[in-house]
Amino acid sequence: MTEEPVPTLYDWAGGTEAFERLTEAFYRTVVKDDLIGPLFAHMDPDHPKYVAMWLSEVFGGPDRYTQERGGYPNMLRHHLGKAITEPQRRRWVNLLMDAADEVGLPDDPEFRAAFAGYVEWGTRLARHNSQPDATPPLEAPVPHWGWGVAPPYQP
Repeated sequence: MTEEPVPTLYDWAGGTEAFERLTEAFYRTVVKDDLIGPLFAHMDPDHPKYVAMWLSEVFGGPDRYTQERGGYPNMLRHHLGKAITEPQRRRWVNLLMDAADEVGLPDDPEFRAAFAGYVEWGTRLARHNSQPDATPPLEAPVPHWGWGVAPPYQP
């Protein structure tokens, strides 16, 4: 008897199509939100697709964000100087989790715990990196999130 390999979070979620549905639903809500909408007032119309590419890569899918969009350094540039507040970060998290429910991402505890873990970690990092006095590393790999916990990043 051979054991089945553990699927990536990307595969478990439903692949690229699932993350594109997620980000489309999410950003439809974001742009209308009083608290975080202003942060996205001038976003590129393809922004939801780019975020889907990022999330897909983070959760074990193809490295399209790295190959086509510049990886971590490009993602970092989108946050520098934005001065994201804690209430804005929390709203982003809540709206993304609502969108995950809306589009039917898997709701089993294991997937949602891993998904929520990345969302919490990533948004806290984005908030920290967005502050005027932040000095984040300008080069780092795209994180690869799995079913377990991530160790601290040490450049």
